Parts: sequence; structure tokens; C-alpha cells
Amino acid sequence: MELASTYNSVETEDKWYKYWMDQNLFHSEPDEREPYTVVIPPPNVTGVLHMGHMLNNTIQDILVRRARMMGKNACWVPGTDHASIATEAKVVNRLKTQGIDKADLTRDEFLGHAWDWTEEHGGIILEQLKKLGASCDWDRTCFTLDKERSESVIDTFVKLHEKGLIYRGVRMVNWDPDALTAVSDEEVVYKEVKSKLYYLNYNIEGEEGTVTIATTRPETILGDTAVCINPNDERFTHLKGKRVIVPLVNRSIPIIEDDYVDMEFGTGCLKITPAHDINDYEMGMRHNLESIDILNDDGTLSEKAQLFVGKDRFVVREEIIPELQKAGNVLKIEDYDNKVGCSERTGAVIEPKLSTQWFLKMTEMAKVALDAVMTDEVQFHPAKFKNVYRHWMENVKDWCISRQLYWGHRIPVYYLQNGEFVVAKNDEEAVRLAKEKSGNDAIAIADLRQEEDVLDTWASSWLWPISVFDGFNPDKNEIDYYYPTSDLVTGHDIIFFWVARMIMAGYEFKGTFPFKNVYFTGMVRDDQGRKMSKQLGNSPDPLDLIAKYGADGVRVGMLLCSPAGGDLLFDDSLTEQGRNFANKIWNAFRLVKGWEVDSSLPQPDSAAKGIEWFSHKLNQTIEVVNDHFSKYRISDALMSVYTLFRDDFSSWYLEIVKPGYQQPIDEVTLKATIDNFDKILRLLHPFMPFISEEIWQLLEPRKEGESIMVAQMPEVTKVDEKLLANFELTKEAVAGVRNIRKQKNIANKEVIALSILDNDGSLDKTFIPILSKLANASEVNFVTEKVSGALSFMVKATEYYIPLGDLVDAEEEIKKLEEELKYQKGFLTSVSKKLSNERFVNNAPEKVVAIEKQKQADAEAKIKAIEESIANLK
Repeated sequence: MELASTYNSVETEDKWYKYWMDQNLFHSEPDEREPYTVVIPPPNVTGVLHMGHMLNNTIQDILVRRARMMGKNACWVPGTDHASIATEAKVVNRLKTQGIDKADLTRDEFLGHAWDWTEEHGGIILEQLKKLGASCDWDRTCFTLDKERSESVIDTFVKLHEKGLIYRGVRMVNWDPDALTAVSDEEVVYKEVKSKLYYLNYNIEGEEGTVTIATTRPETILGDTAVCINPNDERFTHLKGKRVIVPLVNRSIPIIEDDYVDMEFGTGCLKITPAHDINDYEMGMRHNLESIDILNDDGTLSEKAQLFVGKDRFVVREEIIPELQKAGNVLKIEDYDNKVGCSERTGAVIEPKLSTQWFLKMTEMAKVALDAVMTDEVQFHPAKFKNVYRHWMENVKDWCISRQLYWGHRIPVYYLQNGEFVVAKNDEEAVRLAKEKSGNDAIAIADLRQEEDVLDTWASSWLWPISVFDGFNPDKNEIDYYYPTSDLVTGHDIIFFWVARMIMAGYEFKGTFPFKNVYFTGMVRDDQGRKMSKQLGNSPDPLDLIAKYGADGVRVGMLLCSPAGGDLLFDDSLTEQGRNFANKIWNAFRLVKGWEVDSSLPQPDSAAKGIEWFSHKLNQTIEVVNDHFSKYRISDALMSVYTLFRDDFSSWYLEIVKPGYQQPIDEVTLKATIDNFDKILRLLHPFMPFISEEIWQLLEPRKEGESIMVAQMPEVTKVDEKLLANFELTKEAVAGVRNIRKQKNIANKEVIALSILDNDGSLDKTFIPILSKLANASEVNFVTEKVSGALSFMVKATEYYIPLGDLVDAEEEIKKLEEELKYQKGFLTSVSKKLSNERFVNNAPEKVVAIEKQKQADAEAKIKAIEESIANLK
């Protein structure tokens, strides 16, 4: 069959992915084999493939494909996350373009639009993952808001509430005024901004004099309920027990004392606004202060502010200063850099806000989950992230699990008309429980009001390793086979968001860990070290990369610079290197398939020795690759296979075994070569699934349904380290011959004679046939004394000679060598003079003197070698 001169990645990828799907090779069902289970970190249903997804899913696919080839029952479960805040924001924005305000819609009407959006966009990213080669069990695709997952979420809420772990309370939360919902501490991103620091004077009530405070948020003075000083601050002893007047609103508030105040910071006097700062809130609780909430949910000022009502908080910040200046309350204004918390999802500046929310107690669950990681029951790769994890878990707070949204799992709480509530899985159960609680058998669902809030998105994804196998359904037994899962691959940026919470859920609901290993990927950055993002315009489209370099090329390129947990400095040249490697594999295949076989030919000694060497080299590499995978050094594993093919197989093995120009090859050598190629392809397959399948299918006749992805991974047999070390010396000898050919312009086709000094006959002669072939030597002689009239080189302690004969004009060569000798002697004289100068030796830096001494030693060695060469030529 005619093979294409270049590898066609597009045609190959479409063909083999369809074949794998048609043959149902990704699908898993419980059987007698050891399970290997991976659950995908579910991307947002609104998302499209980005470089982080590419890295993460490439690593997952490598682990899954390798597990299949190791004989395990590999199950990789795909799915998407409903992403409550992000998706609702996108739907709201689309409705705005249609002239529709969310506030004008009922809950059901809005959800209809949200489901329409999900139907349109929900499958995009999963389809894109197929272009990468992801071997997910697509029959098992899950969605965090589908029926089974939703039932799991509601079921666990009910159970946790019954255990007393879920409660309702008024707390200070992070409020997103754009999304109109609370967000967790982990969803707040702090950004450095240029602000102003306003120094404001508050008049002391009933006397002359003022108290100066400093604030970056002058609009919040309208909610002040105290000014605080440190009781140990002698500057303000005269203020104790007094009151001050809040500017503009003229409210009288107390001066209180608390050790919290830093005497060195600002003016030493602190305004207290309990409704709009977490630290002020806690101080307000300690001192029983009034809390005045001056902000509406959308960030505008409320009636309680008295002034600027209905105006946006940032507009008020600008407008309140002229009013304060008119009133004589502004002392000075300074430029000030500070960090401001912003919503990760919408970018809005977060407002600390008192709000009635639902919370999940975390302390006890966190202790169990912390112990699991600290004792390596769950292992982190790299282990350095255990410290990050420990910090989170030792400082854990109760989880605010409610969100003021429509899109998500509606909290299963039903309020009775008297304000009491019941927690139930469905309407029918809610009515039953309400009847029991009230003693009123006439209660109907119309008499109950279900909680409007939905659950935090993470309250569904923390159940993911269990819920994807419908593990809360007592009628399902797959969970017993597939759980706990094997490996989790994720970014370290969600170590608390997701990883820690899944570990907590695993122990809480299944009594054991949800996965044995966690592999943390780094951040994908550009060559300047910046995080790749659409905003910066520095992130390539992954599908464009695949179209240009092939999926295999992109996978290799990303892994070549991707240490576990370390950031990936991405450059297109890496994917180009990956593509070039694929082409090198293809060209090697074309070479082998182009050989004509003659079954009557005997096997040359050089080929037999080459095959022997490579079998040990291959086994050594398999051993190394296995070790790398056991330590989750995925990039190192790829590099081991990469160098095996590029350096050992392509550059050495094929050179050793290939027949002469237009000559046939013997049958034994060809069979061994195809077998070696087959094994390398199996090692490569997890990294480069498409080209490995294409060549494997063409290497030998295959039956329908056969695939490299379910072929057995090569196993380690014995490795002769001494033999491998001996071959390395042979490689050096070949390089020595080729170097002399290059220096003396002796063409490779010119046959030479080679002599090797072997005084006592102890030289290992195993690979002499290979040396003879690759050096193109007509004969290899073993001598017991130096050969005159020959050029020589050393490999370790062994000296090799090439009698030049007619290949080189001896007189001309001696002339060249004498000129080189003259130069080297002159150079040695200049260096020696410098080193004989005591002033230089005593005053120059030690490192500089050492360099000069090395120059001297090198020149002396070169002079000796040149003199020996001249003597040999005479």
C-alpha cells in the first residue's frame, strides 16, 4: 500500500475517534477486572474549551488509556456543572438584549429561558474534548442539574439537616450586587486598586473639638454606629465615655474601646459600621451596637441611609465628598493603594452584608478530611499542596450554602404560615411533615411556601464522585464497584472549593475517601509568565492549535513543559515540536514498511546484536516509565518514551538493522523490528493516541474491533545494565570515527580500517559487528601496541586507530597539525606568563584564576595529543 509522505492528522483523528466510538471501546461495565475510575472535573455548562481544560483532560486521558492497557476496567465519567451564578448571569444578559428584565419574569419563566440556554450551549465543551482524543465513557455523561444528580443533592440536604449540620441564620456574607446573591469566601478575588484615603473629622458631642478617622469608603459613614479607640492609647484618654456626631446625618454615636484597634494604623480612631464590614460586625456584636444597613441588594443606597437614597454606592462616594467639604468635615485626602474583594464570577466589588442564609457546619467534617490527607490516605501530587490544604482546613468556617438565584437546586425547605418550616425531599413529604408539625390535617401544598433560594453550585459538585454512579440510590450497586475512584486531576486553585469538600462528602456519606490520588496541574501561562485569558488576548484557541498541529502534537507540546503542580509556560513552538515528533514517527514507519524482505537471507551479526541491545534498552525504559507513573511524573514519563524513540530507536536501532541501499532485509530482523515498533507504539499510545493507532493498525494485519487502546501494555523483563553500558561505549566509538571523518573530509561511503588497542584481551567485543557496520570499517583489528601512521581517539581508557593510508595526504596532515601545534604552544605561553605573575594570582578573584589554570591544563593536553598524532604520521 502507498503511504503518504507526510502524516495527515486531521484525517487520522476523525477516522479513529469514530472507530473507537463505533466499537464502544470507551464504555465500562462492572466485571471481574480491577476498576480504574476517574471522574471529570465538570466544566461549566456555559463553557468552551480553553488551555487549562486541554492540559487537565490530556493528563486524565493519559492515565485512563494507560490503565486500560494495563488490563484494568477503566471508566472515565464525563459531565458538566450547571454553574449557577455564571449561567444565570449569561441568561440575564441575553434576556436584556431581548428587552426582557429578569424581575419581570416568574421563576418558572426564567428557568425556561435558562434551560433553553443549556440546551444550546451545554454540550459544546464535551464535543470539543472529543477533538482532543478524550476517551470518556460518553454513555455515562452527567449534568449536576439532571434528575439523578438533583435527587442526590436534595437527599443529602435532608440528611445533613436531620443530623443538625444545616442551620439558618443571619450572618455577614460576601454579597455580589450584580448577581444579587451571596458568594463564599473562596469566590472572592482580591485586586490591587488605586483608591483615596479620606480623613474625616467627627464633632465631639457637647463640646468643642473633633475626632479624626480615615476611610476609603466615605459613603458608609451614613451607617456608622460608633467610633472606636484602643483602651491603651494615651492620646485618646480624654475621649473615653464621650459621643460624636456622624457628619451629614447628625446621628449621635458612642466612642467605644476595643483592643482590636491598631494604634499605629491611620489616625488610631476607627469608625464602626457593623452592617458593612465583617470586623465591624464582630465588634458590634461584642459591644451590642446598632446595625444600620444602608445598602440595597443591588448596591444602591437604601432609605436607612437617609441621604442619596437610590443612588449607586460608587456614585455616592463621589458626591458625598463635596457635601462633607461644605460641612467642614474633610481634613485631607490622600492617594492610597489597597486590595478590594471582587466577585470571581461577575467582577462586581463585593459588599459585606448582613443576610439571612443557610449554613452547613464544617468543623467536624473538616477534621476527618484533614486527617485523611495528612496521613496520606488521600495522596496529593505534588505533596507540597498538603500545606495549602491544611491551612484551609484548620481555618475552616461554616459554609454558606444558599444563593439568591433561580438557576440551581432549590432548597428543600417549606415554610408554614406561622413561620416554622419543614425540610422535605418533595411536596408530598413536605405536606406530611407539615401536618405532623402543626397537628393540622387540613394543610395542603398551597398552604406552604418553598424557600426561594437555591444551593451553592459546589453543594452539588462536592457529591460528584458518588452521584455520577447514582450512589445515593439504594437500588444501584455500581457505586460498590467504581467507588472510591482512583485518581482526580484538577487545578490547585480549587483545592478547597472542590477537592476538600469532596473528601468531606466521601467520608460523611460513604465512610471512606472519594479518590486515592489527587494530581494537581499548574496554571497555563504565556511565555512572559502571564496567566492565559481572553481579556489579555494571549490564549490561543485550542481547536485552532489542534487543526494546525494535530491533537497528538498539542498533547505532547503541552506535556513537555508541564511538571505536576508547576505552571506551564506555553509556547506554540512546543506544539510544533510535538507535531514534528509525530512526523518523525511516521517517517520511521515509512522506512520500515519500505523494506523488501528476503526470507532466504541469514541475519547479520550486527542486526542480531542491535536487537539484543534494544530489547534491554526498551525494558529499561518501560521500568523507568512505570516508576514515573507511580510517582505521577507524567511529563517525565513522556520524555522517557520520546527519547527512546527519537534517540535510541530512530537514530541508532534503525541505523543498525537497516539493509544496504536498495537491498532486502532478512525476515528475522524485520519481524523483530516490527515487534519493537509495536511495543514503542503501545508505550506512546496514552500520550499520542491517534498516530499510535494509525501505525499500529498498518504494522500488521488486524481484525475488525482490534485496537491498540485495548492492547496490553509491554511488561518489564530482565535488563542487563552491563550490556547497556557497553553499548554506550560503542556509541562513543562510532561518534569518534564519524568525528574524524568530518574533520578529514572522509566521506561515509569510503571504507576504513579500524584498530583497537587491547593489551590484555579483556575488551568486551559484543558490539564489534555494530561498530564495524556504523563506522563502515572493512576490518576491525585488535592490537597490543600503538599503531603508527594512524589518527587516534580515546573512549574511556581504550584507544582507537584509523590508519589513513591513501585517504589522507600524510605530509599535508602533518603540516596542518604543526600549525595547530604552534598556535597551541603560543597560547600556552601567554597563559603561563599570566599565572607566573604573582600580582595577578594574589589579587584576581579565585574563580578567574581557576579559569586560567583550566586553560593551561587544556592547552597542555591538546599539545600532547597533537604531538602524538604527528609522531604517528611520520
